[in-house]
Amino acid sequence: MLQEATLKFLKSLKKNNSKEWFDVHRKEYEIAKADFAELVNNIIQRYAKNDASIAELTHKDCVFRINRDVRFSKNKAPYKTNMGAHMVMGGKKSMLAGYYFHCEPGGNSFMGGGMYMPDAEKMKKIRQEIDYNWEEFNEIISNKAFKKIYGTLSIEDGMKLQREPRGYEKDNPAIEFIKLKSWIATVTVADDDLTNKNLYKKIEEAFLALKPLLDFLNRAML
Repeated sequence: MLQEATLKFLKSLKKNNSKEWFDVHRKEYEIAKADFAELVNNIIQRYAKNDASIAELTHKDCVFRINRDVRFSKNKAPYKTNMGAHMVMGGKKSMLAGYYFHCEPGGNSFMGGGMYMPDAEKMKKIRQEIDYNWEEFNEIISNKAFKKIYGTLSIEDGMKLQREPRGYEKDNPAIEFIKLKSWIATVTVADDDLTNKNLYKKIEEAFLALKPLLDFLNRAML
């Protein structure tokens, strides 16, 4: 679980997103950063018994920098107002489907994972895998535990084609999932849960329900 001070820092950063403020409060950031790193290390150690592919990871392999890349963004705020970690074989830059934990107090925290916006080659392979193994894929996303936690896959703006991809027919039973450009599932984490000792249990349950989907997606790409 996280400390209240970590949430307090992120809330303050959201109100004071400037280098000047950050420099003054750098000690608080370092404490929050260490707290989140401890959380990620504990998640890995506790969950690795269910998925050996992440057993050798540490927080350094998974946690994203708090600095934003503002070169091509209209939003010039220098810092993210969240802390995130992608736990996946090979680390956050491996481009495989993996687990994700996002801490952003104010009702914006979530956990889950999957494959977000893969390149054209990987996207083609995933679509083909869904097409060839539709019954298996449908069984995964229809599983009782998956539906209880996630409901269904996330379909946000820009994450789905308007028309079927070339080579696929409209009446394909899997077409709505073949049209996706990302295959991810997420569930919200309440602020109170972030500092609750039961957080690890909730994370393990969510990740376990997600694992069959990750295995399916990575099988397509490897």
